Amino acid sequence: MPASQKKLGLWTSTSLVVGNMIGAGVFLMPAALASYGSISLLGWIFSAIGAFLLAKVFANLSKLLPNATGGPYAYTHHSLGNFAGFLVAWGYYIAVSCSNASIAIAFVSALSTFFPILATSSVAAVATALSTIWLLAWINTFVITTSGKVQLITTILKILPLVAVSIGGLFFIRMENFHPFNNSGTSDFSALTASASFTFFAFIGIECATIPAGSVSNPAKTIPRATMLGLLIATIVYLLGTISVMGIIPMKQLQTSLTPFADAAVIIYGANARYWVSAGVAIAAFGALNGWTLIRGQVPYAIANDKLFPAIFAKKNKAGIPYVGILFSSVMISVFIGMNYTSGLVQQFKFLLTLALLSVLVPYLFSTAAYIITRIEKVSLKAGGWIGAIVLFVLAFGYSLWAIAGTGQQAVYLGFLLLMAGIPFYALIIYRNKKG
Repeated sequence: MPASQKKLGLWTSTSLVVGNMIGAGVFLMPAALASYGSISLLGWIFSAIGAFLLAKVFANLSKLLPNATGGPYAYTHHSLGNFAGFLVAWGYYIAVSCSNASIAIAFVSALSTFFPILATSSVAAVATALSTIWLLAWINTFVITTSGKVQLITTILKILPLVAVSIGGLFFIRMENFHPFNNSGTSDFSALTASASFTFFAFIGIECATIPAGSVSNPAKTIPRATMLGLLIATIVYLLGTISVMGIIPMKQLQTSLTPFADAAVIIYGANARYWVSAGVAIAAFGALNGWTLIRGQVPYAIANDKLFPAIFAKKNKAGIPYVGILFSSVMISVFIGMNYTSGLVQQFKFLLTLALLSVLVPYLFSTAAYIITRIEKVSLKAGGWIGAIVLFVLAFGYSLWAIAGTGQQAVYLGFLLLMAGIPFYALIIYRNKKG
């Protein structure tokens, strides 16, 4: 098979972006946002603007460094050096592993609609979650296009119920359901800031097309197009979905709903709609897990190639897949899943998940700095477009900093400790490199 046929194309790359952003969590988002009121619709708009700024940064970086495998890590390492690159990779890898555990749990929860035993038996739930993690680990050790095809199919299937509710719900909207405008008990600015920071987490994954750059066909063109197209699709689905659900279900009822999209679907299409929406949640979680499994192999592979991670992570199997990172993170995720289903350790799991959410934002901050440095390096100062580049850097950097601040003081404090915990590991690797 020609090399070009073994690489990811535009639609599989786009599905990687869309699939990793639209996880199971979006199905619960309208209920979570109801506590802020309809002002949260403006929060979606602000977070979408921030996401588009960052997507533009990643798209531009992929043009400047088209063969840089590793996404935020590769860009940061190229522009800011070993230590900054290591911190980004360290936080990103742990964050992805922690969040994958929560996605697996959401997948099992969705399946409980069809298999009630999963809601009552911890053993059955854990077994199902672990089986899913290791099945996808196995799938992702084949030729990368196999994972890409799975991602494309699951992305299409998960979007269908969201689109059905988002568009169908527009005909069932009642304007009184959008009141109160601000339901948070705080000022409009505070509510807007909080809802924008909260909704921004739904855009995590915008960088995913950049990470397997070495496995993408014509990366200089494919990655920027996939990044912007994927973000556009996700934004439309998010905004229309929230408008429809909020317009159909009264705010007080929505705040307590565990299945807002399913509840809205029942009103639009009838009682059986609950089942296909639950199937959509399951597919969304499965698709997100598949996409992130691919990423879990590519990031440590890129770091190991730069001798900032143990050399074993750079090994590839016969299909050319860096499998060690996938296997190692699958073990970590299995441990996290076990923790979640052990009643005495639930709080520890939530603690890890909180750190994971913040740790994903830090690479975005570093990547914006890497962008302006790389542009200075690659593009002559006499060339045009510098005003736009500087404005993009200032806005994207400022938004990333604001989003980090919006996670709260405790999350920032604990996230800083998590990043600093990697320093001894980094020091050991550098020592071994010098000694070797």
